[in-house]
Amino acid sequence: MADTILIIDDEPRLRQLLARILQLEDYTVLEADTARAGLKILENESVKLIISDVKLPDKNGIELTAQIKQTYPDTEIIVLTAYGTIQDGVTAIKNGAFDYITKGDDNDRIIPLVSRAVEKANLQFRIRELENQMNRRHGFDSISGQSKAILQVIDLARRVAVTDTTVLLTGETGTGKEVFAQAIHQGSPRRSGPFVAINCGALGREILESELFGHRAGAFTGATRDQKGLFAEANRGTIFLDEIGEMPLDLQAKLLRVLETHEFLRVGDTKPTKTDVRVLAATNRDLAQEAQHGHFRLDLYYRLSVFQIGLPPLRDRPDDIAGLADHFARQDAAKLGRRSIQFNPVFVQTLRQHPWKGNIRELKNVIERAVILADTRPDGITELTPDLLPYEMQDGPINTDPNAIVDLATLEQQHIRRVLRHTNHNKTEAARLLGIGLTTLYRKLADYNLE
Repeated sequence: MADTILIIDDEPRLRQLLARILQLEDYTVLEADTARAGLKILENESVKLIISDVKLPDKNGIELTAQIKQTYPDTEIIVLTAYGTIQDGVTAIKNGAFDYITKGDDNDRIIPLVSRAVEKANLQFRIRELENQMNRRHGFDSISGQSKAILQVIDLARRVAVTDTTVLLTGETGTGKEVFAQAIHQGSPRRSGPFVAINCGALGREILESELFGHRAGAFTGATRDQKGLFAEANRGTIFLDEIGEMPLDLQAKLLRVLETHEFLRVGDTKPTKTDVRVLAATNRDLAQEAQHGHFRLDLYYRLSVFQIGLPPLRDRPDDIAGLADHFARQDAAKLGRRSIQFNPVFVQTLRQHPWKGNIRELKNVIERAVILADTRPDGITELTPDLLPYEMQDGPINTDPNAIVDLATLEQQHIRRVLRHTNHNKTEAARLLGIGLTTLYRKLADYNLE
């Protein structure tokens, strides 16, 4: 698709001549004879470059440049004038113009100049689109929910995002603490920098220290080369320390030093390394209580909890469950090439009544499983029904008929067969989707003679 250029000039012959030259270079050209007409076109068209005369009937072109750049910062502007002055040129560039040239004297320059301006605009448009994609994927717009509880949390997170304050996110496992951390980073002035996340409870003490702060070659057995560490990797960006309550006390002291001095020591190093990083932390523990019992440094707790945000459990957000389920179902359906998803009312009601001890993470897994197991009707609609939910969620009267045991076993066989078929008999993936251990799956396969 050809790039679009808008020419704003009240001299018809010059405007049409320039338009013809640009059209021969395969540009799409739009024309306006006044500033007002040009601004109207910009409301409806994606314009990469504007070539504007200085003297327009209703506005000065240099003033127009400042106005356009304020609303359309990615669009480039070349200012044309019949009688150029140094002062006008300087003002035009200060107002955001790509260049300022004199009519007639620069015919040999115009096409290369236009090419460079359009190239710069295209780069800016691509960067803007990538930023928009990141916002949709990781920004506050990616957080689903309209309940009062979640809207209050989003408002708090938005307010603190634009600052450089340390934030402590608290809440049960699966409430979306990392999602909020990413959104805070994406809404901050550091959004163009890296976002680095680490689970402090998933690594042993020595490995965690090395991962966070890095090490010098030879600092310990197996350290064959220098390693930067995540605090260095996150420079000019954000580091997210998940499950901060699991961090050993001696490493907490090193973290406190980073927060207070913005420098740290790599393992085996004697010279401190500077870092410019924002720290976000998360925990499902009560750190104040942990500090009272000596399991967490009180000074670090105060330093981390400058701004604390508590995320509500899903059971306190029943009005958000249907919307979250729909969001996850559409994502999963797109991955599987399903065209349309429909929810059975009983399916939704069952979701609303479930306690969701695993919170959003549990809901996401339940929906993924249901979409995989659901059959698509001839009309192209994939309906999610209660029988697709895990057995412990399926409600109903207790059947005392001894044949019910056989029926349940048959249903389980069918269920396992369907999951195996979906995973192409990848037993590890099948066990994950079924929510059972791999050993349990092998036992059931043997019991049902499904191998």
